[in-house]
Amino acid sequence: MGDADQSGPRPVSDGLDSLARRLGAPTASALGAVFSRWEEAVGPAVAAHSRPVSLRAGSLSVAVDHPGWATQLRYLATTVLARLEEVAGPGVVGRLDIHVQAPDRG
Repeated sequence: MGDADQSGPRPVSDGLDSLARRLGAPTASALGAVFSRWEEAVGPAVAAHSRPVSLRAGSLSVAVDHPGWATQLRYLATTVLARLEEVAGPGVVGRLDIHVQAPDRG
């Protein structure tokens, strides 16, 4: 019966996590935590002016809407990295790459 349980449907996230581990990339759950818990990691004021864009090789690209917020986020980098480790796990984000991007005016 144990074999039948393993041959049944499994969540897609299990397969993605397995592939990510083989590639040395963060798991889907770790990526999800970085992006979905951004406000928790940086606080509401910073989150209102910044957003994570991509995560590659431990470097999190973050867009901010004004140069002043880029400066603030760089100042808080050590604290933000520690908070991201709490929400996503150790070794997921090791560096912040902060750039100014004007907000969409749609």
